[in-house]
Amino acid sequence: MAGNADWVNKDYYQVLGVAKDADQAAIKKAYRKLARENHPDGHPGDKAAEDRFKSVAEAYDVVGDPPKRKEYDEMRAAFAGGGFPGGFPGGFGGGGASRPGGGQAGGFDFGDLLGDLFNRGGAGGGAGGGFGRPRTSARPQRGADLETETTLSFTDALEGTTISMRLSSDAPCPTCSGTGGKPGTRPHVCTTCEGAGFVASTSGGGFSMTETCPECHGRQLVYDDPCPTCHGSGRGVSHRTVSARIPAGVKDGQKIRLKGKGAPGDSGGPAGDLLVTVHVRPHSLFGRSGDNLTLTLPVAFDEAVLGAEVKVPTLGGAPVTVRIPPGTRNGRTLRVRGRGATRRDGSRGDLLVTVEVLVPDAPDEQIREAVTAYRAARGGHDPRAGLFEGGA
Repeated sequence: MAGNADWVNKDYYQVLGVAKDADQAAIKKAYRKLARENHPDGHPGDKAAEDRFKSVAEAYDVVGDPPKRKEYDEMRAAFAGGGFPGGFPGGFGGGGASRPGGGQAGGFDFGDLLGDLFNRGGAGGGAGGGFGRPRTSARPQRGADLETETTLSFTDALEGTTISMRLSSDAPCPTCSGTGGKPGTRPHVCTTCEGAGFVASTSGGGFSMTETCPECHGRQLVYDDPCPTCHGSGRGVSHRTVSARIPAGVKDGQKIRLKGKGAPGDSGGPAGDLLVTVHVRPHSLFGRSGDNLTLTLPVAFDEAVLGAEVKVPTLGGAPVTVRIPPGTRNGRTLRVRGRGATRRDGSRGDLLVTVEVLVPDAPDEQIREAVTAYRAARGGHDPRAGLFEGGA
């Protein structure tokens, strides 16, 4: 809204790193550069980058829009000379001014200033340029970000998939489009905040603060006849189904940001984003270690001792042959190149095959005879002899 207190306290030109007289092309270029550098998709889990991204977007929403920029510059200029605490003259609390437009402080008429800032754009006032009709529509507001969860199969997480999700979110009332008024009726300026959208409150320590007007809830306007659907709140519930593309290689617990899939905006504003936390069901054979897949390969004792060539499965592809070198120890890991998870650049990780040497649970007579012969063949070598040599 035109009377947003943030406009007084925030230097949006400084946020974007441009001069106050920069043209729109320079502002747009600076915004795109900063948005790319701080986009949450490029900094997953980085709260500081996310906050910088939001600040840049907020700044561009104002100074990137010529009409908003003009109002912003005028408001900043109007308040620049006073050094007002909290960003407003006397915090709207001192010097006999209890609220915006409610008196003077040191000869300064808040009503004249705020009336000029907030109530322009209509007829009336005569040739002398008096105050016009107050606005009857709210400034577009971006919708809220939403969060949800989804569970994927192991294979879908590796290969990528498109899913459908049923969402319910807060949204503008469909009957009154978020105004809170009965369709066909006209609003009037809120008498509590006098069209500012906020009021002043004074704390016990004498500090003045601004807060959203409790009467108009920041809309600046009030309807005498409330909307019969939302009873004047202007809010409703949106139920919808959205489709989302989950990229290949997503990990368990990873958050995916889907632009524009969040809650609808107010007064024609853009929708927010949807944050999807992905859960991945485990696979019966394969595991995952970063971009690599893991597999435990059972190997017979003779295969480990003498060596062998064995086939192993791959996820979504044909089996591959793996060579077991002679004398392979239990727990050794063999690497199959390019049979792992898909990376962002389209390349793939590896398949890590860990050897598990099997020992018969109940060897039959033939196996017992063969193992007994092996024991005799290895002689008196004690494999545990090193445990008792040296050491403090």
